[in-house]
Amino acid sequence: MKETYVLLYDGECGFCNFWVNWVMQNDRKGIFNFASLQGNFGQNFLTNKSLPLKRFNTLYLIRPDGTVDEKSDAVIKICSLLGCWYKLGVVFKIVPKFLRDKIYDVVAKNRRKLASGNCPLPTKEQRKKFIN
Repeated sequence: MKETYVLLYDGECGFCNFWVNWVMQNDRKGIFNFASLQGNFGQNFLTNKSLPLKRFNTLYLIRPDGTVDEKSDAVIKICSLLGCWYKLGVVFKIVPKFLRDKIYDVVAKNRRKLASGNCPLPTKEQRKKFIN
């Protein structure tokens, strides 16, 4: 049985949905599942971690061992897991976390402006990767 990771994201954000679709398309190993922070799984996760239930300004990556990456650490881990050229994203680990996360926060704050508003619906096969 292969290990899977769960990517939690803002399901009402076009920018976030764009990147979820991008990860899905580049997940050659089939190791990612997805859940919106607004859904049951996401809300349970936030509750268990004592995080705000209505503020969705970051993504979380739950590893198979239950540890959680967030913000820039999650992005870097996703890149490393996708492999190929995306693995080069780990080079950003040399940038101090506080600076990486500051940049992440600026993008997160402006993500609704960055979204095109058009999000393709997932295919039937892709829907199997979503957790409610």
